[in-house]
Amino acid sequence: MPALPRSIGPAPGRTPLPPEVDAGPRDRPNVTLTFHGQGEAALARQLLTELERGGARVTVFAVGTWLAEQPAMARRVLDGGHELGNHTENHLDISRMTPAEAFGEIDMCAQRISKLTGTIGTWFRPSQTQHANTLIRAQASRVGYPTCVSYDVDSLDYTDPGAPSVVRTTLSQVQPGSIVSLHFGHRSTLAAIGPILDGLRQRGLHAVTLKELIA
Repeated sequence: MPALPRSIGPAPGRTPLPPEVDAGPRDRPNVTLTFHGQGEAALARQLLTELERGGARVTVFAVGTWLAEQPAMARRVLDGGHELGNHTENHLDISRMTPAEAFGEIDMCAQRISKLTGTIGTWFRPSQTQHANTLIRAQASRVGYPTCVSYDVDSLDYTDPGAPSVVRTTLSQVQPGSIVSLHFGHRSTLAAIGPILDGLRQRGLHAVTLKELIA
């Protein structure tokens, strides 16, 4: 199998990132909103438009099967100034897989992203688990993702608690350097984005991509 195009790694002389990150520097006024990329494309496009209207740049971890069904979403994400990451091909519980199965899930999604964008992207987030275990980290690194991405703020938006609850849960935990977990495909998330961005601004925080957060 030919090598996949890879994104640019750490600059020469810079300290490599750890095998997993769940937050960025706490001494800068930046946070990263990350989104699970799956669900109705029309809702995703509305959410991205709302984010852009609010001056936010985010990181989207796309599920491979979603990109297969909605290939135009890859360019829509990137054209909005956002990042596109890998969230496995089928969004199964990767923590229960064999090494070969985990590699396949990560690699299939990476190949799909590469075909659509010309690169596999910089980031991988494991599916159905907050943290990457040793097996997951090893297989992600084999594919070309030396750093897996977790989070320190869980909005719980996937439980559909309503927009006010998503806003409260997010803003009650967020701090400089936070990586926030959110999801496409939920109307309450779409309704919560404006108030979340307002709350971040009131705290002097800026929503940036993960690459910008970690830089």
